Amino acid sequence: MPQSLAHILIHVIFSTKERYPFLNADVRPELHAYAATVLKSLDSPAILINSVADHVHVLCRLSKNHAVSKLIQEVKTSTSKWLKTKGGGLAEFHWQNGYGVFSVSPSQVNSVRRYLEDQEAHHRHISFQDEFRDFLTRHGVEFDERYVWD
Repeated sequence: MPQSLAHILIHVIFSTKERYPFLNADVRPELHAYAATVLKSLDSPAILINSVADHVHVLCRLSKNHAVSKLIQEVKTSTSKWLKTKGGGLAEFHWQNGYGVFSVSPSQVNSVRRYLEDQEAHHRHISFQDEFRDFLTRHGVEFDERYVWD
């Protein structure tokens, strides 16, 4: 086959360091737009990005030319540098070291979109840590609680 073709959809979740609530409602729309620009530059267009005060969800198409770890590293590095320029206490901003990434079937994109769009309401009832543990468990990811958080 002369062509390399792929349609890889991923849901990425990462939090601020120590889940500090850096991401206020004023900065989130700009953060989402900036992250979408970074993803587009990596041939991995965002389908939807949403966040709450202490973490971000990204639904995107992963380029066949980039490893997921490099993609996430670039998004986190670029957005961290950008956030630090925004003032208002963001000079000390840091993302957590790790992340979660989960494959998404094309048939589930609308369901994931609805889930991401409803983050504000969702997190009135569940913490980021409980949400993330649930994702890991539902997706069969083995983890050691001692190494998940920073």
